Amino acid sequence: MSPSKVYFMDLRASSEENLLKKFNRLLKTAHLVNLPISGRTVAIKLHFGEFGNLAYIRHNYVAELVRLLKEMGGKPFLTDTNTLYKGSRSNAIDHLETAFKNGFNPITVGCNVIIADGLWGFDHRKIEINLKHFSHALIASAVAEADVLISMNHFKGHELTGFGGAIKNVGMGCASREGKIKMHTVSKPKVNEDKCISCGECVRSCNYGAIKFGVNEKAKINYDLCVGCGQCIVVCPSEAIDIDWDMSVEACERIVEYAYAALKGKPAFHLNFITDVSPFCDCWSYNDAPIVPNIGILASFDPVAIDRASADLVNQASVNPFGPLAERNPSPGEDKFTLIHPKTSWKAMLDYAEKIGLGSQSYELVKI
Repeated sequence: MSPSKVYFMDLRASSEENLLKKFNRLLKTAHLVNLPISGRTVAIKLHFGEFGNLAYIRHNYVAELVRLLKEMGGKPFLTDTNTLYKGSRSNAIDHLETAFKNGFNPITVGCNVIIADGLWGFDHRKIEINLKHFSHALIASAVAEADVLISMNHFKGHELTGFGGAIKNVGMGCASREGKIKMHTVSKPKVNEDKCISCGECVRSCNYGAIKFGVNEKAKINYDLCVGCGQCIVVCPSEAIDIDWDMSVEACERIVEYAYAALKGKPAFHLNFITDVSPFCDCWSYNDAPIVPNIGILASFDPVAIDRASADLVNQASVNPFGPLAERNPSPGEDKFTLIHPKTSWKAMLDYAEKIGLGSQSYELVKI
């Protein structure tokens, strides 16, 4: 089997070709125009960014993609799904408002924005997959019913999977609320009472009322109510809450199976933006400084290959001297995502994705 082609655009520009023109050239060189677009609905899956986070993809690139898809006769729309945690994207009303505020609206991008799993996140279609963890997956209706899927992925670190790219954005990001719960169910948090300072931040942030103070005035989690979304882990100022990392590989595999379901039988194309490579997910209402300088944009029909190529490019890069890895100063080639999230296993995620036929880690990097 020949390596999958992954097309690479660096961020050098000139008066003859600005970055939007270069991005258009990337799309055409990577053979996006070969997709069966004419007369068909095209779901552009991206992360609109939690309000206050500024690391997400610029809407200007989205508008350029939309323009090309319309030239091809397609009917594109932007889409994402509601979150499990309490924030600015947990229902379709707030989610749309956040998307519009962050620059993703019909005026700026040239197409409509649809929250794929409905008002509260319960709109989905069952997709049969019969894999290791799931016989079927619950994929958000607007994604499942679209004719074509294009993922635009901000490549960055992630607390559960090491990094977030095409597989994470398509797997977790295309699931309905119930589907997200099924993926998170093996990674529920636990409290280290010795570290708990009883500040109540986790109690206030829990969207499900699953955390209360126990008789010893330490945080206590009710696992009958907890869905495993992980927000308490991030907001805890004393790092007293963590997940069962022995289950992190299974959680990654579940995400991979959902990506498999979202892409099943559907023409698809993937774009990874290796820019503002923040250490944490765009789901949080802030973003830390990038771990490496901006690298470029990748395009491929293979979600596994594009994620592997993205990870390799980040790991080969020098660190941002003003970023979170500056003091550690890892050498080029060292695994930066494991340094940031040492208990995660992004390689296991890609190994499993390759095993079930989602794509190949063998790739040829083609610089345009």
